[in-house]
Amino acid sequence: MTTDFYCEEVLSGKTQVEIVAETEHVLAYHHTKPFYPVHIVAIPKKHITSLTTIEENDHFILMDLMLIIKDISAKVLDQHESCKVITNLGKYQDSKHLHWHIVSGEPLKQKK
Repeated sequence: MTTDFYCEEVLSGKTQVEIVAETEHVLAYHHTKPFYPVHIVAIPKKHITSLTTIEENDHFILMDLMLIIKDISAKVLDQHESCKVITNLGKYQDSKHLHWHIVSGEPLKQKK
């Protein structure tokens, strides 16, 4: 896997995605290889490595990201009666770009 799938593939346009929401600072789209029946990814357009590396001057990006996640989560919750919002850190974070998963339903497959 690439070090940063989101910058190298998604934000560059190399990998086409089905956009759910987009602002100046944030992109949310349906996961390209979903692990759940509903699997949406929300990312900042600026490269931020992870939750633990957010800088103080990125607060407006984080607020925009959280508002997008809130809106999408509310819709998923309304449509599917359940929702999880997940971010991974360290060895659990495959792509070193801050991202959040908004998911619902039972896992479709196990990660290999």
